[in-house]
Amino acid sequence: MTTAAALSAVLVVGLITYSSRAGLILFLAERPLPSALVRALRYVGPAVLSALTVNLLAGGEGPSGVEVVEIAAVSAGIIAAVLTRNLIASLTAGMVTLWLLLLLL
Repeated sequence: MTTAAALSAVLVVGLITYSSRAGLILFLAERPLPSALVRALRYVGPAVLSALTVNLLAGGEGPSGVEVVEIAAVSAGIIAAVLTRNLIASLTAGMVTLWLLLLLL
């Protein structure tokens, strides 16, 4: 594949992705969403966080590639999620734990 073909493919895919997302935002901006959809959207953040965590543990080298610092950060995030039921607090606790341990170790 030539450089021009690769750049063209990236631009076309980017335009398609952008237009599909912008279209939904523009068409749904003034309309109320159904309550079932609003309830389902509440679980998008935790589902994405769970997918990223599982990918960390199962992807790449698997559990043998996960370091103690990462396990501590995931544990801190889980504890914060259980105690606060807040996605932002969970992300903050996990990231702060990760950064502090990386600085200290």
